Amino acid sequence: MMKARIIKIVSNQYTVLTENKERLLCVAMGKVRLQTTPVVGDLVEIEFYDDKVGIERVLERKNSLLRPAIANVDQAIIVMSSKDPEFSATLVDRISFLIQIANIQPVICITKMDLVASDDGIYTIVDDYRKSGYVVLLCGKDNVDQELAAVLCDKITVLTGQSGVGKSTLLNTLDPTFELRTQETSKALGRGKHTTRHTELHEVAGGWVADTPGFSSLDFSKTTPTELCNSMFEFKPYLGKCKFRDCIHLNEPGCAIKKAVENHVVSSIRYENYLQCLPLMKK
Repeated sequence: MMKARIIKIVSNQYTVLTENKERLLCVAMGKVRLQTTPVVGDLVEIEFYDDKVGIERVLERKNSLLRPAIANVDQAIIVMSSKDPEFSATLVDRISFLIQIANIQPVICITKMDLVASDDGIYTIVDDYRKSGYVVLLCGKDNVDQELAAVLCDKITVLTGQSGVGKSTLLNTLDPTFELRTQETSKALGRGKHTTRHTELHEVAGGWVADTPGFSSLDFSKTTPTELCNSMFEFKPYLGKCKFRDCIHLNEPGCAIKKAVENHVVSSIRYENYLQCLPLMKK
């Protein structure tokens, strides 16, 4: 059998990319549909038959998302604008928290930076993220951060963020054929450009980007404080160093994370946004 990656799903037809870069149209064999429903990003084993190519097995995933339905994601780029709509560190952090819980690396991209003055307060927020270890890309009109192409290269990426922040513009600037390809797909499906009901990986800047609406909800109801703390890379150096083993870093004495915040080692912005999420989580 041959290994391949699913890059597009429309109805019950699967387009895969083989290790030798060949694109093949496949069907999922019955035993696969009964075990694990294949999603875009899955690594699979395929078999050639007389009249078709069949997906025989879905290989183990390193991570997966439900909305959008995609697997084996390397990173999620959180695209937010500096203005119109206004930048929200609270929203960025909530998306980032969920991304990290899914074992996916967050990257922040701020658009419309041409609309802010050089002394705008957003630069203080940018510095806070960068000091915390986040990759932050800054883009303006007709000016896409050159690092974006390098960030996308050799990675599977999901874009997420509010509507109207310029997600499609970023990709179209990097690769003008991106919009053309998505329009052609939409016409083939007989749907509008923004209402296609399929998931697809597009090749952009040497990497693969999911053409999806991004996260459709910010649901913390299935997450516990411990799960979130164990996922946040800013908190990880201090886990296990609190006085109490079941510390959730709220009001407990001897909390190593609260001490790190007081010592300005852990961002107070991130910590406050973590506290705001606690009432939303399961006990």
